[in-house]
Amino acid sequence: MKLKDKVTVVTGGNSGIGFGIASSFSREGANGAITGRNQETINRSIELLGTNFIGLKGDVTNLDDLERIFKETFSKFGKIDALVVNAGGVVDGSPMGSVADVGEIGYDKYMALNLKSVYFTVQKALPYLNDGSSVILIGSTAAHRAAPGMSVYSAAKAAVVSFAKGFSLDLLARKIRVNVLSPGSIETPVFDKLAPAEQVGLVKQFWVNQIPVGRLGQPADIGQAAVFLASDESTFILGSELLVDGGMTNISLMK
Repeated sequence: MKLKDKVTVVTGGNSGIGFGIASSFSREGANGAITGRNQETINRSIELLGTNFIGLKGDVTNLDDLERIFKETFSKFGKIDALVVNAGGVVDGSPMGSVADVGEIGYDKYMALNLKSVYFTVQKALPYLNDGSSVILIGSTAAHRAAPGMSVYSAAKAAVVSFAKGFSLDLLARKIRVNVLSPGSIETPVFDKLAPAEQVGLVKQFWVNQIPVGRLGQPADIGQAAVFLASDESTFILGSELLVDGGMTNISLMK
């Protein structure tokens, strides 16, 4: 029970990596809130998480929604001990593309979801965070490895790594530590957004072939790492990035 009675918030906690983190937090004794934009998936997730979590619908690119999310969590549970800034990824209706293809509208949407929202999620949470709390930003191995058609997303995630360093200095007086947890390729519904249904299996196998451990990660793999960063076991760690990617970033497979 490493997080017993700790109050947590996981943005985008209604599916995929976010739900994996919320599930791990719940098993370790935490309570708090998950957020998402889809009420149906929020409801399903809360049924699985149990009564120690609430689900709050909101869009992290909307500052009023962020303000409401933290106020409602505080009203229900009190001040927050661990914040996971997870919401992000592929923008619905706006596919990733190369520098020749992505225009200003697509660029702004990706930066709003994957970078601007990170900044303002942390800012809006500050009045509701306990001193000595943990903020976990969800990054990506894309910050370190170039891939075709992912330049804007990758740049946003690289900036998230920088945010963790700067935020940690900004918040030293309150002993709030900020770190980045960067997943590799994880088995989540995002693959359905990246390729037609008949090609999803091929896309997954492509990524498996790049991963030294020979498998896709599971949301629980990220959840267990998040528990460590949210717990008192990581109080000497701040401004750091934890890669949870099966070795994909730092090890090259010679085939």
